[in-house]
Amino acid sequence: MVVLDILNAVWTFFATYVLQKAPYMVGFLTLLGYCLMGKKWYDTLAGTLKAIIGMLILNAGSSGLTTTFRPILAGLKDRFNLTACVIDPYYGQNAVTAGVEEVFGKGFSQAMTLLLIAFIVNILLVRFNKITKCRALFTTGHVQVQQAATAYWLIMFALPGLLTQNVALMVVMAVILGAYWAVGANLTIKPMQELSEGAGFAIAHQQMFGIRLSYYLSDKLFGDKGGKRKVKKVGEMEMPGFFSIFNENMVCTAILMTVFFGIIMAIIGKPFFVESGATTETENFLYFCFNTSLNFAVYLAILQLGVRTFVTELTASFQGIADKLLPASIPGVDCAVCFGFGDSNAVTFGFLAGLVGQIIAILVLIVIGSPTIIICGFVPVFFDNATMGLVANEKGGLKACLIIPFIAGLVQVFGAALIAGWVGLAEYGGYLGMFDWDTVWPLFTVIMRYAGYIGVAIVVVVLLAIPQIEYRMDPEGYFLITEDYDAYVEYKAKKAGANEA
Repeated sequence: MVVLDILNAVWTFFATYVLQKAPYMVGFLTLLGYCLMGKKWYDTLAGTLKAIIGMLILNAGSSGLTTTFRPILAGLKDRFNLTACVIDPYYGQNAVTAGVEEVFGKGFSQAMTLLLIAFIVNILLVRFNKITKCRALFTTGHVQVQQAATAYWLIMFALPGLLTQNVALMVVMAVILGAYWAVGANLTIKPMQELSEGAGFAIAHQQMFGIRLSYYLSDKLFGDKGGKRKVKKVGEMEMPGFFSIFNENMVCTAILMTVFFGIIMAIIGKPFFVESGATTETENFLYFCFNTSLNFAVYLAILQLGVRTFVTELTASFQGIADKLLPASIPGVDCAVCFGFGDSNAVTFGFLAGLVGQIIAILVLIVIGSPTIIICGFVPVFFDNATMGLVANEKGGLKACLIIPFIAGLVQVFGAALIAGWVGLAEYGGYLGMFDWDTVWPLFTVIMRYAGYIGVAIVVVVLLAIPQIEYRMDPEGYFLITEDYDAYVEYKAKKAGANEA
């Protein structure tokens, strides 16, 4: 009886102070991973503490962001009955953290449990790649955290019947998210191998379907058609020196936030902020707007520091296990890795074209009186569009580099406004807002919402069918492209010659 009481007390403590507290849940997952790897006790302790502290830093940044953003959201709601939503993965993660307990009665720490189980699903799909045809392991931990948070919200919204069934909820979520990671990263192998000339990586980020779509469309619509059409690339143009300012994440974020939030606060007017206690009658309003806008960049930097701190440890603990199980897998990495290949100017052109698309889409939302107004975030406007622009330039040149990211910018804003407003995340000020999460995931959500468990089966079957279809289109070159790229290039040359003959 005493033993049972002790076990019950231990479990109650664990459930209350670990499972329901995101920093300690992340610390526990890191501890578990390092123990399974056989790390020395002091390395395990250090890594576990860094993971916990990183999450606490993230919480500090999240709290500051929410406190700064709340008066502006209230002003828009009060004055114009509008909801403002920043499309940025960190704002999206913050929105889930702020609203998940209030809306669904669930703790954010469960999103971290989802991350762990989904990663195991990803490992299994890659481990049995001869059957599944999935060749890439999703290793970008900070992106996994952001996606686990948003997927957690979307799937609970789509399948409210699962809210009382924790185990079933986690299994369904993990299968869908793990399959998306494996299949999405797998789709980027061909574009990245060709761009990098066989460097041996895939992209594991927020626009994996977008990368493959850019690769396909730029080739079909703008490509050289076997030498029949002249393709002018971005590298043939001269770039002005001031473009370098967009290479600084913090600077670009500060500029974007100052422009967008400065205008919004000016429209709301000083009296509202004085009445809400955000500023005083004597404080200069121009200074208040500028300082508040810069604080967004500050808290976003704190969020990023927290994510980098705990993700480094979380990824290392996961990756060590994966390396033992998957020695032949292709790593899925951050999309910024591909910026070292191809034409670096295409990165800037893609970013600017996407920014123009986003701004036009935002103006359209304002003109048509959309109840959800989107605010640009640096991460989607840069990383989505720069990556797709780089891929598009390689296959279709300058026209593809400008047109495809421009269209992506429109999609990012319109798609985010629709899905974030529908599922309720816009009410908390943010949505992940990157290409796949404005296209693929809204489609998943609609299917599951209206088809229930049959919808879950449809989503999983379609995802797992994609690598099978890709394999059957080129069974000889499918695994060759990752195992021996030089041999793959020779094989493709021979195949092209045979087709011409």
